Amino acid sequence: MNATVRFQETKLDELASRCRAQGVPLTLQRRVTLEVLAGRSDHPTADQIYEAVTARYPGISRTTVYRVMETFVQLGVARKISNPEAKARYDADTRRHHHLICCACDQVTDYSSDELDRIALPPEIGNGFAVSDYSLIVTGLCNRCRKVNSPSTSSGRSDARQYPQRRRI
Repeated sequence: MNATVRFQETKLDELASRCRAQGVPLTLQRRVTLEVLAGRSDHPTADQIYEAVTARYPGISRTTVYRVMETFVQLGVARKISNPEAKARYDADTRRHHHLICCACDQVTDYSSDELDRIALPPEIGNGFAVSDYSLIVTGLCNRCRKVNSPSTSSGRSDARQYPQRRRI
C-alpha cells in the first residue's frame, strides 16, 4: 500500500471519528470528497476538488462540495489556506507545517521545518488574542518560475518588478 492510500485511509478514519463525536452524518459525498482531497498534495481550490469529485460522483453539486469543504474545516480534518488575493485552497494535512506560495503561478507547496516549528510565540499576542497554533506562508518564486523569468529570458527585468510582493492582511 503506498503512502497516499495510507494517508487517505487515515483521513477517512479521522473523518468517521470526528463525525461520530460531533453528531455529523458521514455521507458518501463527504467520503468521496475527502478521498479526493487527501489524494492530492497541490492544495486544490474547491472548484478543483469539485471537478475531481464529479468524475467519481457525477450527481454531486458544486454547492455540496463547497459545503463539505467548510464542514471539513469545522471538523478539523482539513485546513483552509486563505489568501486575500486568491481563491481559498484546502489541505488535508492538518499537522503543523508551512506553505510556500509562488507569486507567478500560484503553486502552493508544503514546507516543514523543525526550526520554524520551535518559534516561541507568547501565549497571548496584542489585544488579548490567544494563540492556539500557527503556520507561516512564505511568498516568492518557485524554481520553475525563477528559471522561466530569469533576467536572461525576460529582457533583463527583475523578478520583483514582474511579480510584486502580495499584500498580506
